[in-house]
Amino acid sequence: MGAVMPSGRVLARTMAQYVNVDSKEPVVELGPGTGAITNALIEHGVDQKRLVLVEYNPGFCALLRDRYPHATIVQGDAYTLRDSLWNVLNAPASAVVSGLPLVTKPMLTRLKLVRDAFGALAPGAPFVQFTYSVAPPIPRSLPGVSTEASERIWMNLPPARVWVYRKR
Repeated sequence: MGAVMPSGRVLARTMAQYVNVDSKEPVVELGPGTGAITNALIEHGVDQKRLVLVEYNPGFCALLRDRYPHATIVQGDAYTLRDSLWNVLNAPASAVVSGLPLVTKPMLTRLKLVRDAFGALAPGAPFVQFTYSVAPPIPRSLPGVSTEASERIWMNLPPARVWVYRKR
């Protein structure tokens, strides 16, 4: 876990709004923990059957299986995403939504994660990441990648911002 508390509802809803509910393709969530962002995705209109939840902690995996019986729960390491997803996705994902504490990792680890996420995503689909940091978790200037950011979410403790990356 990268935070003292699970993601707040406003932050989770902000992340979910970047996910296309009309698509039938999978939505991959990295580090769902207890399901705060997962709940927001479902409330936003994402069918639970589309969710592929990649969680490292076996206890959280058991909790997620109970809470989301129609989702695909993958006990795996998001930082080795290709290995975790290689036999799970049957189509390119329509979004990757990450609750991982990226800024605690070295930049090369972050860049590898984003590269692997883009490998799992449909062209132009979003990689959605939040951070408590003032700086973006992934540099804005990656070649061939567009970047956008939400307003700072002051209602979250601590305040956070959502960053969205799309491979052009």
